[in-house]
Amino acid sequence: MTPLPVFILLSLICFCKSDDRLTHAKPLSTGEKLVSSGGVFALGFFSPTNSTANSYIGIWYNNIPERTYVWVANRDSPITGGSPGKLVLTNNSDLVLSDSKGSALWTTMNNITSSTTGTAAILLDSGNLVIRLPNGTDIWQSFSYPTDTILPDMTLPMSTNDPLYTRLFAWRGPDDPTTSDYSMGGDSSSDLQVVIWNGTSPYWRRSAWDGALVSALYQSSTGYIMSQTIVNRGGSFYLTFTVSDGSPSMRIMLHYTGMFQFLAWNNGSSSWDVFIERPGPSCDIYASCGPFGYCDSTEAVPKCNCLTGFEPDGVNFSQGCRRKEELKCGRGYSFSTLSGMKTPDKFVYVRNTSFDQCTVECSNNCSCSAYAYANLKNGSSTFNQSRCLIWLGELVDTGKYGDGSGENLYLRLASSAVDKESNILKIVLPVVAILLIFTCICLVWICKSTGKRRMKKLQNRHTRQQSKDSKSDQLDNENIELPSICFEDIVTATDNFSDYNVLGKGGFGNVYKGLFGGGKEVAIKRLSKGSGQGADEFRNEVVLIAKLQHRNLVRLLGYCAHENEKLLVYEYLPNKSLDAFLFDATRNCVFDWPTRLKVIQGIARGLLYLHQDSRLTIIHRDLKASNVLLDGEMNPKISDFGMARIFGGNEQKANTIRVVGTYGYMSPEYAMEGSFSVKSDTYSFGVLLLEVVSGQKISSSHLIMGFPSLIAYAWSLWKDGNARELVDSSIVENCPLHGVLRCIHIGLLCVQDDPNARPLMSSTVFMLENETAPLPTPREPVYFRQRNHEIEDQRDMGISLNNMTITMPEGR
Repeated sequence: MTPLPVFILLSLICFCKSDDRLTHAKPLSTGEKLVSSGGVFALGFFSPTNSTANSYIGIWYNNIPERTYVWVANRDSPITGGSPGKLVLTNNSDLVLSDSKGSALWTTMNNITSSTTGTAAILLDSGNLVIRLPNGTDIWQSFSYPTDTILPDMTLPMSTNDPLYTRLFAWRGPDDPTTSDYSMGGDSSSDLQVVIWNGTSPYWRRSAWDGALVSALYQSSTGYIMSQTIVNRGGSFYLTFTVSDGSPSMRIMLHYTGMFQFLAWNNGSSSWDVFIERPGPSCDIYASCGPFGYCDSTEAVPKCNCLTGFEPDGVNFSQGCRRKEELKCGRGYSFSTLSGMKTPDKFVYVRNTSFDQCTVECSNNCSCSAYAYANLKNGSSTFNQSRCLIWLGELVDTGKYGDGSGENLYLRLASSAVDKESNILKIVLPVVAILLIFTCICLVWICKSTGKRRMKKLQNRHTRQQSKDSKSDQLDNENIELPSICFEDIVTATDNFSDYNVLGKGGFGNVYKGLFGGGKEVAIKRLSKGSGQGADEFRNEVVLIAKLQHRNLVRLLGYCAHENEKLLVYEYLPNKSLDAFLFDATRNCVFDWPTRLKVIQGIARGLLYLHQDSRLTIIHRDLKASNVLLDGEMNPKISDFGMARIFGGNEQKANTIRVVGTYGYMSPEYAMEGSFSVKSDTYSFGVLLLEVVSGQKISSSHLIMGFPSLIAYAWSLWKDGNARELVDSSIVENCPLHGVLRCIHIGLLCVQDDPNARPLMSSTVFMLENETAPLPTPREPVYFRQRNHEIEDQRDMGISLNNMTITMPEGR
């Protein structure tokens, strides 16, 4: 063989090897494409069938005749006007897509500061585009930024706290890759379930993970298998899919119609076969059967049914179901085991408990309507994390599987007492029946006589106690699932309310640190003896917070009403309140941006629970930095429910002549007119958000020269494009500016003057946790123009100034 043919052959071999990669010296232009080494996938420029004016860079199956795209880089930033584009690997190891004018439309942003010779962007046979350093390390991959498709071996984080967490977003249409309203990803409330959203509303939900490592999905006609696997890595869950050897091309996609589809390529028909699709027909759409209804898939055609112990609440299931026999707090209930169930949505996730502890957790809470328990295995004998789910109030989006899957749901029902006397009367002689009836009459008469004497004694005792403290007895008529703690035990725990144990001071009294037997640390709120409002707030807080359970609400452990003493015992949170970090110059330096964002999101989730996810709508009415406590891991917990108000039924707002709260945090309509709603709490949250970002108090207008309040200052900076100046100087150099500015934007949306313009907390949580979600433009807030004395004309106000709550009753 002559040297020339050998040279040509070697050149061809080198050229073929380079077809799957980009280098610094080899960009990709319009009309060119990369092909993976095995010829499975291709990457290049394309234009949708009906839109040749726009072009995109994407990945598609190279060996399938039907052009099928699995990833699009610039889906929301197309190259317009039919102009050519170029994809370049820069010296800083970034992929940059630009148009003919040199404008960058998309980039990977790897933040590599120095040039790395030998770095390449490689298209793999898995469909993954990676940027690989010479040492074999991948510094970026397209699998971490999916569009609408999941390919085998792609790993999706279910935890929204994972830095690589992302959602799938469907195409807007069959020929329009633009991001649509349909999205799918892990649910932020628990990280245990996958949800499809239509905008901010759930559209379909996969039930919470029950610990099964593999769930195999079969297509019997050809015998191929796709397996879904849940992986637990250090408490974070990841979802991945694998296919059996020899299987045809398979993929999972979120269709532009909102359907979640499992597809396999059929060589015989040269088309994609859909072998699984969710939501299924009939009642599989989110909450379609209403509260306490469930989608019964054991039927030939799935249909809505009522859970055991419930009956339809109307002519159809839009209203859901109602209990046949109402529950009463305390005794007289039992748990019915429903097997093969899709667990409902909106649960409280309790970690690391036994099955018995999970049962007790539900039994001790009168609001608990059901619970479920599972062990989250990880394929390892050393890993054993339990999963206790508890539902407070209504059960929504429940189902029953007909394929043997699902898990046990333990439903709380009223016990049906068996009338034993009635049964005896049916089987004994008439004479015996008469004797029994006569005996019962005698016993009733004796009990009534005894009861009257006992009631008279109790009434006399009650009258004497009322002369001491009529307020404290208001708790006697409430069913409270909390222990009443002995006053002497509290005195011992606080060292006789020593000043050394004072954790803080408020308008209704002091908070002390206490130490009970066994070393259990608690926080004890002692209401001032001379406070006329104190008894009302005490009763309200005990009755209300005892029925609430959420990881971002403080937990009430017990109470004590002893003569003139009224005390509340809470869980002890070592980092005290948010204002201790936020407004203390010696401590805010350790309050970095990730921690602040976690606090903001946690407060938002707590308010969302109060407004929407608890059984009744609850308005806090005094949300502020001093009423947000921080646990050892800096997780926020909303506290102080003494001023909270419950809304029932379809009640949306209310009015009062007794305005309570803290000036600066109160919404304009509440402070000036006494009108409050969930949007009042949204306003307070917006103020608190601006405080967290800036590190300044809402009342510290003297620190901001030329502006009457922090809100006015924030609006002025944001309007002029200088919002960066609002950011706390201790974090501004080490925080992602885009995320901080987005929070300021959301804060200004929350403090708008018109309550209807403010977002609901469900929308606020979505905007905070989804950086790609568009934000509306806020209107200029006007409340900051009001003067302090304008609120003095309101009747019977209870307003907090400088964290102290005062009452100014009007004379009669």
